Amino acid sequence: MQDLLDTVADRPLVVIPARNEQATIADVIAEVRSAGYHDVVVADDASTDATRSEAIAAGARVIPLVYRLGAWGATQAGLRYALRKGYSVAITMDADGQHLAEAIPLLLEALRRHDADVAIGACLSRGSRARRAAWIFFRKLTGLSVEDLTSGFRAYGCRAVRLLSSNQATLLDFQDIGILTLLRANRLRIREVSVDMRPRRSGHSRIFHTWLSVAYYMTYSILLCVSKWNRRERTERRPSAPA
Repeated sequence: MQDLLDTVADRPLVVIPARNEQATIADVIAEVRSAGYHDVVVADDASTDATRSEAIAAGARVIPLVYRLGAWGATQAGLRYALRKGYSVAITMDADGQHLAEAIPLLLEALRRHDADVAIGACLSRGSRARRAAWIFFRKLTGLSVEDLTSGFRAYGCRAVRLLSSNQATLLDFQDIGILTLLRANRLRIREVSVDMRPRRSGHSRIFHTWLSVAYYMTYSILLCVSKWNRRERTERRPSAPA
């Protein structure tokens, strides 16, 4: 058993959260496997179409979620699977075809070369005007130096996988502000890598496709930032224990 775990630990696990992605999921898995990454798990976020069967037929393992957890909840399910199976690195990528499997080595090299815990594939040109404005606003609000805040194309090392599999990360709705500030608070090292991305082959952005979605995202993220400020201020004001 230990020999098996050692072998698994040497390979990255590709985690693909998916909901109703039957049109693209098989092609995404095929690209990943063609690039040489055969350990692929799809976290099926209670899809109502043939996403699950298409993923299985394409050669991926599938985590069938009974209830819809959202993109981050499905991603966390995949990270917990990676932790439980002994993988030391997990790659997360979208199921809509935006992310190029050929760029995975760039993320893995960033983890190794910079001794980083997280490598993010950044593509600033893909952002709409509203998306770029939101990125600028939240970078100023949080002090985060990450340029592409919403990219789901990431490589997580073992420390990051353990942290993001914990209960601390469970109640978050999105993988950007909350996850990045959680990583920073725990002193994990984040690096960005410039990558190319293609337009999504189907579907739409979960955040920026309607003004109502944008309003929810902005309100949620601002409240999250404010709550972290208040928590930090209470910690800083707490009197130190007497000597």
